Amino acid sequence: MIAVGIDVGKRSHEACFLGPDGREVGRPLRFASNAAGARLLEERLGALGEPAAVALEASGRYWLGLQRRLAAGGVAVQVVNPLQVDAFRGTAIRRAKTDRRDAFVLADLVRIGRTRPNDVPDDLILQLRELTRFRWGLADRLGETKQRVLAVLDRTFPEFADQFVDPFGTSARALLGRAAAAAEFAEIPLDELTALLERASRKRFGADKAVALQRAAQDSLGLAALGPAARLELDALLAQVALLQAQIAQADAAVAELLARTEQHLTSIPGVGPVLAATILAEVGDVDRFPRPAALVAYAGLDPSVFESGQFQGRRQHISKRGSPYLRRALYLAAHSAQLRDPELAAFLRKKLDEGKPYKTAVVATARKLLLRVHAVLKEGRPYEPRGV
Repeated sequence: MIAVGIDVGKRSHEACFLGPDGREVGRPLRFASNAAGARLLEERLGALGEPAAVALEASGRYWLGLQRRLAAGGVAVQVVNPLQVDAFRGTAIRRAKTDRRDAFVLADLVRIGRTRPNDVPDDLILQLRELTRFRWGLADRLGETKQRVLAVLDRTFPEFADQFVDPFGTSARALLGRAAAAAEFAEIPLDELTALLERASRKRFGADKAVALQRAAQDSLGLAALGPAARLELDALLAQVALLQAQIAQADAAVAELLARTEQHLTSIPGVGPVLAATILAEVGDVDRFPRPAALVAYAGLDPSVFESGQFQGRRQHISKRGSPYLRRALYLAAHSAQLRDPELAAFLRKKLDEGKPYKTAVVATARKLLLRVHAVLKEGRPYEPRGV
């Protein structure tokens, strides 16, 4: 068996070929990351005269097309986690980091049978992963844009956000479309301000809110001189907020449509809605690669990091945060939501808080407990059933 390691790059890939004795079989092959390059590799593999086991490093997004091409051609190809490659590279006396060296390390891992294949998603999971990651990227941009809006208001009318539960709700945005600084709000006739609030809030707010808002504006130390500049900034930023919210809604609808194509029971777990279920499913992939729940916990990066040396044992343990950050984020949000709906998880969270744990630490512990349910549901292929049911 010839062991082949391929270091993946954006423009080109580097392949190394090792025989059973660890010696290179022929020269390394550098080939373009396109169909012509893949054909060149296939020709080289066909000329070996012996079966080949190929390994790619799951680096960036450039490996997937080559992996699909080789697998479709009947080549035994496995994808390896970059962390494993980096750890094996560290066993060498000399620290070298080149494309050729990385290809050799991959081939050597295959040759000695030490590779642990990474997950290779099917087409549906691949689409879910692409869409959910894109969706979370939009959510991050939305959060950043909202923070920029609040930063503008901190200079022109810092009391404005305190007047509303949601400073980005319909009523608040309608008001910001009318004025950008406290001095401007103070000059709006009270009856006009009341009418604006009533219309925007559908009568939820009226004269009382208008009076409170105008009093806050009159007592504010917001910079009136920034009004014209703030007007331009707020118009642009609020338009971005509206656009991002619409794009997130489109992404959520597309995710829900994809999720409906697969038989899944994650949404039967309290706190796990369609988007969170899709994210968890996309990041976990084939659950059979996690024989034990602890393996999935480690993949999510929710396992405690351990530091021990001789008689020393670290007392302050943090989660490792290795593995998928998207999975970790989905589980954290699901745990926060689930403890509001699930008595068992709510009691578990309260127990952690009573032990003196900070809220975020307690939610992380709850997320780890929730992940055990996820593992069971995916393994057994049936809906979640609460204890005692």
